[in-house]
Amino acid sequence: MTSPYQPFPARPAGVATLDPVRTAALKVPQVTALFWIIKVLTTGMGETTSDFLVRQFDPVVVIPATALALAAALLLQLRLTRYVAWAYWLAVALVSVFGTMAADVLHAGAGIPYLVSTGFFAAALAAVLYLWKRTEKTLSIHSINTRRREVFYWLTVLATFALGTAAGDLAASTFQLGYLGSGILFALLIAIPAVGFHRFKINATLAFWSAYILTRPLGACFADWMGVPATRGGLDWGTGPVSLVLAAAIAVLVAFLSITRADLQKEP
Repeated sequence: MTSPYQPFPARPAGVATLDPVRTAALKVPQVTALFWIIKVLTTGMGETTSDFLVRQFDPVVVIPATALALAAALLLQLRLTRYVAWAYWLAVALVSVFGTMAADVLHAGAGIPYLVSTGFFAAALAAVLYLWKRTEKTLSIHSINTRRREVFYWLTVLATFALGTAAGDLAASTFQLGYLGSGILFALLIAIPAVGFHRFKINATLAFWSAYILTRPLGACFADWMGVPATRGGLDWGTGPVSLVLAAAIAVLVAFLSITRADLQKEP
């Protein structure tokens, strides 16, 4: 039976138009413990991968190339009519890498202090969430079933990654907590929305996005701690090896989800 959400039945299965109002299947995964594990891994991988690429290759080439790869991954994600684990997490991983580069360019390239860039990305995130809420009347991830909502979702994800990168560097460098100390700080902070949701029944959408934002500096700080030299307070494992290990862990977990489909949301 042809889905009522498919405007052109003859179109190849799994591919949608870019009509912002057309409704499709839910396009994001169910939020489970495995979702948060993979999310934190991608944040760490994006941090160390970005650092490795811009130091080993010409940033003038690497940054635009990463932007193009991200655009291709997001276009693929938008054209799919259903949630596909590998496509979704590929987009998240590339958002992580590019989000790190965007935050680092403002500081290292333009000389903007982390406090200012953190405030800028916080304002950008607030603006996206405001427009999303005003347009769609909801910020729930259980409502990502139209092209427009999905675009808002990915704009929010990109803003959270850039904000988290700047906030992590702000804590580690400007506030001089170091990478390990900052990682511990964000681990404590991320427990607040978790406890608030499970213990005090705070709004689920508020709890989700609060935790989602904090996963970025959490994963990035611990990844930096593992990768940077001892002179910077790290374990000196190298950003390249740390990136490869994290990427391998992500690949295994995403393959598991692709096979088991354990993270599919139920259709409303």
